[in-house]
Amino acid sequence: MLLLTMRSFPLTPLLYFLILAHCVILMVGGHYTYAEVPLFDDLWGMERNNYDKVGHFAQGFIPAILAREILIRKQVVKNTAWLNLFIVSVCLAFSAFYELIEWWVALLSGEDAEAFLGTQGYVWDTQSDMALALTGAICAILLLSRIHNRQLLKI
Repeated sequence: MLLLTMRSFPLTPLLYFLILAHCVILMVGGHYTYAEVPLFDDLWGMERNNYDKVGHFAQGFIPAILAREILIRKQVVKNTAWLNLFIVSVCLAFSAFYELIEWWVALLSGEDAEAFLGTQGYVWDTQSDMALALTGAICAILLLSRIHNRQLLKI
């Protein structure tokens, strides 16, 4: 899809880099399953493998810049406060939808649900996943808006 839209709607270098980083995060999680990524086993003495938390933070962080770029370039919202609210809302909606997909897959897969969900017995897994997506979206806005604005001016 990125190749198909590269000429008609080129993205900023920052966004292309973030999409690549997100792909790597997803591929590593898919290769090992999120609960078994070796680098995150017994990290800082924690009982659970928290690689899925990296994925959920990225699930807010990277789509925030994607949503920001589309909303700014399509001039959907001009007021910065509303823009930021819409960005965070889009990221939370995406995160909630992903959690629903996880739930549906768990219902359909039965015994294999635990491996797919990666909750590792953590009762607040869904809520903490969404909180991390929210945190990721806010961090992206706070940390990358200036760099993103400079790159948007060049397009």
